[in-house]
Amino acid sequence: MRIEEKFEKLKERGGGAYMPHIYYGDPTPEFSRKEIKTLAENGADFIEFGIPFSDPTADGPTFQKACERALENGITPEDCIQGIEKLRSVGVDVPIIVTTYYNIIYTYGQDAFLKRLQGAGAQGIIVPNIPLEEADSLKEKADELGIDVILQVTPNTSEERLDKIAKFSSGFLYVVNMEGVTGARDKVPKATKGLMESVNESAEIPLMAGFGVSKGDHAKALTSAGADGVITGSALGNIYEKNLSTPEDTLEEIGRFARRMKEACVEGYRK
Repeated sequence: MRIEEKFEKLKERGGGAYMPHIYYGDPTPEFSRKEIKTLAENGADFIEFGIPFSDPTADGPTFQKACERALENGITPEDCIQGIEKLRSVGVDVPIIVTTYYNIIYTYGQDAFLKRLQGAGAQGIIVPNIPLEEADSLKEKADELGIDVILQVTPNTSEERLDKIAKFSSGFLYVVNMEGVTGARDKVPKATKGLMESVNESAEIPLMAGFGVSKGDHAKALTSAGADGVITGSALGNIYEKNLSTPEDTLEEIGRFARRMKEACVEGYRK
C-alpha cells in the first residue's frame, strides 16, 4: 500500500497515524523483526526503518547507542534491506519508510540502493542530511520507482523554504516539532502549534510530527494542533535497552506503548 493510500484510509476512519522509528539490528536483527511485527500488530500505521550509521547527527543519545550496538554486531545496509524482505515474507504489510544518511546511499550507489528498496517492499525514504538543493537526483529516481521522498521542516525553517520543501516532498512532510536532536522529552513546546499552522498553510500533503514524542499526551496535543500523526523513536529504545540480554522480554511492554500512542492519535485527531 502506498503512503498516500494509507492516509486516505485513516482519514476515512477519522484518526491520526502512528509511526514508530527503530534502528534495525539493535540489539539483534531477529529482535528488530519481532519488534516491528509487534508494533504493526498493536496499532502502528507505518514503520520508520532506520539503517544504522556511524555518525547519526540528527539523533540523540538513545539512537546513537542503538546505531553503535548494531554496527558493532556487523549490521550492514544490505542486511537491513534483507530485513525488510523478511518482514514482508512473514506478512508485515504496513508501509515502511527507510531512514538513512546519504553517505550510505552514495557508497551503495544511489540508483542501485533505491531499486533494492523498491524490490524489498519499502514505500518511502527519509535522508536527514540531504538538503533540498541537492535532492533532485534522488527525487527523480525515487519517483520513477514509486518511492516517496520525505523531507523535514523545523521550527527554524523560513516560510519561503517551507513552501518549497512542502511542494517537493511526497507521501508526507516530517515536521520536527522542536530544535535539537531526537530523544524523549517531558512535554511538547508551545511553539509547536504555531509551526503546525505555518506548515498547514504551505502543505497539501499529510504532516507527521516527530522528535521528543514519547507520551500519549504529546500525540493528542500534536494531532489536535494539526498534525496528521506522530512519530516516536527514542521512547521505544528506552524500553528495550533496559534488558538488552533478553530484549524479547520487553515486547509486551512495547506492544502496550504502541497501543497507547495509536489510541492517543485517534483521540486527539482534529479535536
